[in-house]
Amino acid sequence: MSASVCSLCPMAIPQNLDHLVYEVPDLEAGVAAFAERTGVTPVFGGRHVGLGTANYLVRLEPQGWVGGERPLTYLEILGRDPQQDVPEGTALPLGVHTVTEPVLRTWAVRPGDFDAAVEAAREFGADVGEVRDMSRRDPAGELLEWRLTAREELPHEGLQPFLIDWRETPHPALGELPVLTLESFEVIVPEPEDFAALLGAVGVPDTEVAQGDTLLRAVLAGPTGSVEL
Repeated sequence: MSASVCSLCPMAIPQNLDHLVYEVPDLEAGVAAFAERTGVTPVFGGRHVGLGTANYLVRLEPQGWVGGERPLTYLEILGRDPQQDVPEGTALPLGVHTVTEPVLRTWAVRPGDFDAAVEAAREFGADVGEVRDMSRRDPAGELLEWRLTAREELPHEGLQPFLIDWRETPHPALGELPVLTLESFEVIVPEPEDFAALLGAVGVPDTEVAQGDTLLRAVLAGPTGSVEL
């Protein structure tokens, strides 16, 4: 199944979208600027000890959600952790060390069957990298553990999502996070039909794919109105 390519269709949010990764060169300054733009202040998520990064989180509610089961989607603001002493030039997760300005860098999807999704993606020919175990502690000290697919370089410059499995850990979006509405999310590439097929293979056939220069685009709505990342 391929992803959606339709410039006139209303934008759908992928049903198994787990989170968007918004990277900033200076974490504290980036969070402050985000709060000023959106009117919502992200909360500290935790540190990736030994990896040199930390994050702040905001829960995302897809536009049109009116109640029922809470959508498990969030925005991660990721940057170099000023509390960790990491030598300059060290490669950081998801290419954070290369970021010179805030950017919507990549995204994660949460398949119902993680192992089957990894196998299906590889059979299609998608380079998802290796499966890695990850963990961090939240501000309350609770240990969060998950696994994900990872490569040293982001596939397709971050436009191809990585797969994530939270195992027994409560999903971060279930916590008390500030909320923004996710009005739209789309992947923009020079050859949308080919990339739509790739996204279908990694389990997100309901992603909007448009033609243009390589880019991820999300529109969030909050107290200050609509903001594009």
